[in-house]
Amino acid sequence: MTDVQDGFGAQFEAARQRGDERLRGPRAVAVRYDAGRGRVVVTLSSGIELGLLPRDMEGLAGASAADLRVVEVDAMGIGIHFPRLDADLYVPALLEGVLGSRSWMAARLGAAGGQARSPAKTAAARENGRRGGRPRKAVAGE
Repeated sequence: MTDVQDGFGAQFEAARQRGDERLRGPRAVAVRYDAGRGRVVVTLSSGIELGLLPRDMEGLAGASAADLRVVEVDAMGIGIHFPRLDADLYVPALLEGVLGSRSWMAARLGAAGGQARSPAKTAAARENGRRGGRPRKAVAGE
């Protein structure tokens, strides 16, 4: 066996072990959209059901009930797929509270932080307003 083949064998084995590891935890066995509650309901192999609001998950905000009803368990229970929306959710990440990609989650957290109100932030904004507002950014070449 060549070094290249040996390297691929090691990579394959490592990937197989990671896959086995993911399959040990709870997996989705069923998924449906509950229009009455307005939630995507995921039933796990452990018997636990998760009820998730579509607006809180990447790719599902603003989706119609008809599009949310077309949903399937995918990838041996570690994925949930919405074919009409071309949206996929990763079950192990959902269990950790991750409802979208890293960049999508960061944008959501940043937006929430920008809306935060505290007495200190309110006072600073008022003082900044009295001084004429936010300073203008310097333009290159000035």
